Amino acid sequence: MSTPGTPSGPKPDSSIESILHENRVFPPPAGLAKTAHVGSMEQYRAMHARSIADPDGFWGEVARELDWFTPWKKVSDWSPTAPMDAKFFVGGKTNVSHNCLDRQIKAGFGDQVALIWEGEPAQAGGGFEVRKLTYRELHAETCRFANALRALGVRKGDVVTIYMPMVPELAVAMLACARIGAPHSVIFGGFS
Repeated sequence: MSTPGTPSGPKPDSSIESILHENRVFPPPAGLAKTAHVGSMEQYRAMHARSIADPDGFWGEVARELDWFTPWKKVSDWSPTAPMDAKFFVGGKTNVSHNCLDRQIKAGFGDQVALIWEGEPAQAGGGFEVRKLTYRELHAETCRFANALRALGVRKGDVVTIYMPMVPELAVAMLACARIGAPHSVIFGGFS
């Protein structure tokens, strides 16, 4: 006999086993693989193994590809006993917006497409609205929005909450916040 409020019968298994396993590999077209940063699965596996064997060496090498306003003194500073106090690229100063935009323009990619946005199907005519922004266009929009934030009094360290649908201006707003050093929090528009 069971006590009221307690289930009777065998205890349910508290683990969940997934029956969905994906083992397929889709190699990129040969032309793309030749120009890709990681050109093959073998190269990826070698990079992954190195990142595990020598994380500071690996990530230090990767980070040197970015623009740093102040170089870091140490790649990582942390202890397994205090992982929440982890610090990375100690003493370094950079800007994500600068690296996403300015660095690309400086490298000669200003007229290449940086962002492709595809909207919902049009009501009557079918098809999708597609917008493309080059690095130069995205940079101009980001700077314009960063200046608008500053004009509203937003300063480095101020938190900006962004409530927008998935449109190109969302990326502009996020990059603008990063550009002026204002952390952002995105609220997904579907939660309205």
